[in-house]
Amino acid sequence: MTTSKIVGTEAGDARITWYEAERARLVLAVGHGAGGGIEARDLQGIAAVLPAHGVSVALVEQPWRVAGKKLAPAPKTLDVGWRGVWPALTAKGLPVVSGGRSAGARVACRTATELGAAAVLALSFPLHPPGKPEKSRAEELLGAGVPTLVVQGGNDPFGRPAEFPEGEYGLVEVPGADHGFAVPKRADIGPEQVVTIITDAVVGWATSLG
Repeated sequence: MTTSKIVGTEAGDARITWYEAERARLVLAVGHGAGGGIEARDLQGIAAVLPAHGVSVALVEQPWRVAGKKLAPAPKTLDVGWRGVWPALTAKGLPVVSGGRSAGARVACRTATELGAAAVLALSFPLHPPGKPEKSRAEELLGAGVPTLVVQGGNDPFGRPAEFPEGEYGLVEVPGADHGFAVPKRADIGPEQVVTIITDAVVGWATSLG
């Protein structure tokens, strides 16, 4: 069952689109990145697959996206929007995994401990701006403070898997994929296989959370 709900926050109105599991044991809330919305192929794949495994998925659109703006606001404003939707995510009385892709992954990491997230799912975590590894955001990832899974493209200019620091988190590589999980036409895997790699990883990890 899919439902959509507008939620007021101090940053404006956000939108939650629910993909409900019949017998949910977890809620996985996933925010989008700064360059796109919840229509991203990986987010839609997760929303389609996880409910069959007892995980209700909530795809969260930040207020700037709901308002039709083209540019994402500052990170602090994104955090405000995420905090604002959290009560609606926890209202079902289930543990909530905080997740996101790219900028949304940073938000999930920064707010996880404060909000009491059960875990963090970081899709395409932007470890650093392209070509600027010295401007690392590793502290955000390492500071999440809860079980964390990173799913990263093998050719992501924002941080390839080999660049990630050692830490207490899981890391799954999508071979040859870029920041949007797109792969070259000459790659050994196609778009559908990419989504399968991502969803299989998330299902296995979510199952391990209990």
